[in-house]
Amino acid sequence: MSTTITTTTTTTLTEPTQVVVTPNATHVEPSKNAILPASEDGVFQATARGDRAGNLKLNGIPTFTNPYEERQWIREHMAAAFRFFGKEGYNEGISGHISVRDPVQKDHFWINPYAKHFSAMKASDLVLVDAEGYVTEGGAQLPINEAGFMIHSEIHKARPDVMAAAHTHGIYGKTWSVFGRAVEMITQDACNFYGKLGVYDDHGGVALAQDEGRQIAKALGKDNIACILQNHGLLTVGHTVDEAAWLFASLDHACHSQLMAEAAAANGVPKKIIPDNVAQYTADATQNPHNFYTEFQPEFDFIVEESNGRVLQ
Repeated sequence: MSTTITTTTTTTLTEPTQVVVTPNATHVEPSKNAILPASEDGVFQATARGDRAGNLKLNGIPTFTNPYEERQWIREHMAAAFRFFGKEGYNEGISGHISVRDPVQKDHFWINPYAKHFSAMKASDLVLVDAEGYVTEGGAQLPINEAGFMIHSEIHKARPDVMAAAHTHGIYGKTWSVFGRAVEMITQDACNFYGKLGVYDDHGGVALAQDEGRQIAKALGKDNIACILQNHGLLTVGHTVDEAAWLFASLDHACHSQLMAEAAAANGVPKKIIPDNVAQYTADATQNPHNFYTEFQPEFDFIVEESNGRVLQ
């Protein structure tokens, strides 16, 4: 028997599927970027304490045997991620986007419609686009942000392990980005990004050309979970939209802390940087897809409750 972290009302779609799925019970030695089932992930399970018999385990990222059910689950959690971004104040006119790979058509992905406020997003508002960024059937029939497609499409091409990517122009992230350098390990939460944070130390203007998207994807790198885009904002990626959303907020908060620490340091208050060995120890415990997914679940549950379930519609 396992504990429940999140309860999601999922609408089962009726489209037939011919996708072959490996049974969850079968253990396969993971590749470099594969995710262990939550029950087998000792690092993740070590973050909680259950009963003495060891029967109580964290759920972590759910698994699906029906890709259409997974698609609906993604849309619901994606809509909640946008509402969370709205609460965090990440709206900036038409700017800002989240994209998630579609589990049914693997070369398609979900993205937000053009000029829709994050705080009002519903699952049914999300748009399904093909590999070239054109709106297709299956989602809302609404235009998308061209610059958003240019950034996200190149990230998804360069990083097959990335299921979701998030980018907005939050005030703290874009303000810190003007320095063109990573945040320092000045708080425990900043250690979420230790050794996994890239910096794009250039700015080619609004990303309406594919080359700018490619340069951003290159700066993100092969293994990083986030990137600071100089004079622009922040970018985070994840194995779930929940992970990408949580990491974005965590990095934006780290930028906020850094800005305040820099102001204090400029007035003669010395900073204390977390030593590398301690930062690495902390990162080893936290840099886990199941952990970052779980970090977002209180936000998801609260958004569903305060919207009376409208976010899932």
